[in-house]
Amino acid sequence: MYTLDTNAIIYYLDEDPTVVPLLDPILGQDMAIFVSVVTELELLSHSGLTEEDMAEIQQLLTSVVIFPLESRLAQLAGALRRQYHLKTPDSVVAATALLTRTTLVTRNIRDFQGIDGLSLLPI
Repeated sequence: MYTLDTNAIIYYLDEDPTVVPLLDPILGQDMAIFVSVVTELELLSHSGLTEEDMAEIQQLLTSVVIFPLESRLAQLAGALRRQYHLKTPDSVVAATALLTRTTLVTRNIRDFQGIDGLSLLPI
């Protein structure tokens, strides 16, 4: 099972030739794929999104499980932020992957490497 970082989704939707072949098989599997609620926020907050962009994002979001921001997640994200000096969105994404016991799919390996117990899949 996997958690998708925001950048993985952005590159996928932009049809990046190195990302699409990696994510197509993951998204095509019959298993839960997680996305942090912060990733949902980041995807929907880019200025200049067209109606077509919004439709693509919404389509992809319907095929994943959006992990909500709740106390357990906030506590773990806060601890990760303190310990690893992460930005708040990165700490929430990492906490989502840890709580769901999934591999984090990201292009920003450097931001997440070294976090105890976090499995990474670089794209």
